[in-house]
This record gives sequence, structure tokens and C-alpha cells, in this order.
Amino acid sequence: MGSTVDAANKGVNGTASAKKPTVIFVLGGPGSGKGTQCAYIVEHYGYTHLSAGDLLRAEIKSGSENGTMIQNMIKEGKIVPSEVTIKLLQKAIQENGNDKFLIDGFPRNEENRAAFEKVTEIEPKFVLFFDCPEEEMERRLLGRNQGREDDNIETIRKRFKVFLESSLPVIQYYEAKGKVRKIHAAKPIEDVFQEVKAVFTPEAEKVKNNTCSNAKYLGIMINYRGQSSCSYEVNNYVNVLFRLKPKAAAS
Repeated sequence: MGSTVDAANKGVNGTASAKKPTVIFVLGGPGSGKGTQCAYIVEHYGYTHLSAGDLLRAEIKSGSENGTMIQNMIKEGKIVPSEVTIKLLQKAIQENGNDKFLIDGFPRNEENRAAFEKVTEIEPKFVLFFDCPEEEMERRLLGRNQGREDDNIETIRKRFKVFLESSLPVIQYYEAKGKVRKIHAAKPIEDVFQEVKAVFTPEAEKVKNNTCSNAKYLGIMINYRGQSSCSYEVNNYVNVLFRLKPKAAAS
């Protein structure tokens, strides 16, 4: 008979041998803007956004025993037990038809991280870390007026303290494995998303786009003849660099 862990693995992955979903952990202090940026990533790159905080708040609204426990812990600025959050995340992944997910606001501590990897047998592709000064995060939280119970100055500062003490070690763990992509999140939303896009744009596409842009900027495109493909422009760019005769465009 399989264990509970085995059953959980199959619940997320379909079968023990099925392809595991792609997971990106999205971390940052409260008010760092990660939720807004996740919405942009969903729109542009087709990920499903799973907010650990939203899942927990939905459980509170359900009126369940777990929901009452979660509500009390959030009021005290404490971290909800790993098994509760992981169960909610597993259910959300299982019920979704996508195969790539942004998990926002989780893992909150090292115990969360280890439990998630053990139960799901999934390691994140990378961690997207929104780095923002505490003063800016506090200003945003007090000004957003979403009516959330945890958006008051006392609870906000408790959340900052918990993040620094508990979540930074998770970031440091993945940083040692070369899996952290740091975003400077104090800038305007569109500027922050430019940094995010640089993370999600495939490396080959970056090279191609940069080469085309550089070639156009230098003004050394010759024998263009209405040809608009980047590959043709790059060929001529390379030919000029090596003083070769430009290749004629295909008729």
C-alpha cells in the first residue's frame, strides 16, 4: 500500500512517471509588488498564478476548522503549518490543466521548502525574488486599502519581521544553487516588468534581438532590398565585420 506521500506525489503529477509541472517560486516582502507582476507573467507567458496567501484566505472564508486556525495565525503574524499550505497548493495544481505554475508567497521558511520538495518531488525551476526596501513596502501596504485584516501597521511590521527571519534563508538556499533571479522592485510597475521580461525571455531570443538591434543601430545594413528578416540583416552585419561581400537578398 502506498504512503500518504506517494499518494500526494501522484495527485500532483498524475502518475509517478508523469512529467512534473514547471514551478517557479515567487518571493518578496509584503507589498513588494509580486502579485501585480505575477498577473503580467500570466498574461505574457501563459503561467498559472497560485497565491499561497489567496488560497489560505479562501480557506478562512470557507469557515472550516482549518480556516479558523489559519485566521488566528495570520492575526498573530505567524506562519501557517507547511502541511496545510502544501495541501491547498497540491489541490490547486491537480485541478488545473496547465503544466507551469507561479507559486507566490511560498515557501515562507526552510521547513516549508523542504516539505514541499519532499512531498511533491518538485524543485523550482528558479526563484523570482522581488527585492524592495521596507519603507517602500510599508508605504504601499498602508495605501492600497484592500480591506485586508492584515493591512494595519502592527501586523505589517510583524510580517516584515517574519519575512526577514524566515524567508530570507530560503532565498539564500536557492541562491547557493544558482536559482535566484533578483528583481529590483522599488521602481514603477512597468520598469519592474522590464526586468521580469528579461528573466523570462529565452536566451537565444535575447541574443537574436540584441544582435539585430546592434546591427541596425550601427547603420551598416547594406543591400537591404526590402528584405526584413532578422537572419538576413545579421548575415550582412557579420559579412561587414569580416569585410566580406554582402549576401544578396533572396528574390
